Amino acid sequence: MEKQARHVPVLLKEALNFLDVRPGGVYVDCTLGLAGHAEGIARRLGPAGRLIGFDRDGEALELARTKLAKVCEELGDQAPQVTLIGEAFSRIAEHVEPESADGILADFGVSSLQLEEAQRGFSFQAENDGPLDMRMDQRAELTAEQVVNRMSEHELADLVYKYGEERRRRTVARAIVRSRPIATTGQLARIVASVLPPRKFGQIHPATRTFQALRIFVNKELDEIEALLEAAPKLLKPSGRVVVISFHSLEDRIAKDSLREGAHQGIWKILTKKPVTADEEEMSKNPRSRSAKLRAGERTKSKGLETRDQANGAIQARRRW
Repeated sequence: MEKQARHVPVLLKEALNFLDVRPGGVYVDCTLGLAGHAEGIARRLGPAGRLIGFDRDGEALELARTKLAKVCEELGDQAPQVTLIGEAFSRIAEHVEPESADGILADFGVSSLQLEEAQRGFSFQAENDGPLDMRMDQRAELTAEQVVNRMSEHELADLVYKYGEERRRRTVARAIVRSRPIATTGQLARIVASVLPPRKFGQIHPATRTFQALRIFVNKELDEIEALLEAAPKLLKPSGRVVVISFHSLEDRIAKDSLREGAHQGIWKILTKKPVTADEEEMSKNPRSRSAKLRAGERTKSKGLETRDQANGAIQARRRW
């Protein structure tokens, strides 16, 4: 209960409004987390509606299941049908029928549960030092510890730059290799901080970009996002909507490019000319919302999905990491 109480869904009102959640509809929450957005959707659906939720994190899935069960109990005969799936959202097409969904939501941020539990190894800011794990799906084999201790210096430098946009990548990679073996989040954070100056205003830890890069690589996060955005228009009904919330430029660039290319192909009507961000009130209550950017698109009624593969090829060709 305490874990759920700490969770604050980012851009909740904006996400629900852009999803245009309607009673009786079918909506997919691709990133359940602690079910903050999912609860908001469920309360609007009514008994004829259906909520489908995905999360590859087994612990988060069970907490979401408990929370949504209580919500449905509270709603009584007005509760929607709820289906929860413990898999990565890249596999959405295996569980959602073509042109069956009215809305798809994805919040790409790391959940509060993952950040605040030291044993998950996502954050060096947790109360206690933790193992270098970073797996969202504990069934996966690759851990961050294996990456930092087995990759060559050149490979590490490329990884830190590609997924963390760390300009001083060679300095970071050299420090990591010279300090092996590295086993904990605190140890890695201290190594990186020892060779990098503090970020501007002292608000961002020097190791932030390195941790981001490792997390993205271990969980194949960008591949997951690309797979979801490729599948989304095929799963949505005409006029169905996709809403995505990103937290760094790599995620946002994929979302922006995918929606833009889809619009050129007649697949999407873009609903957000500029990304929607949190207002001052939300940022003061939830500092994590400061970097959140929401983008939304509506599937057009015209045919154009047959050109989706060409559109995705164009995105890949133009993307600069």
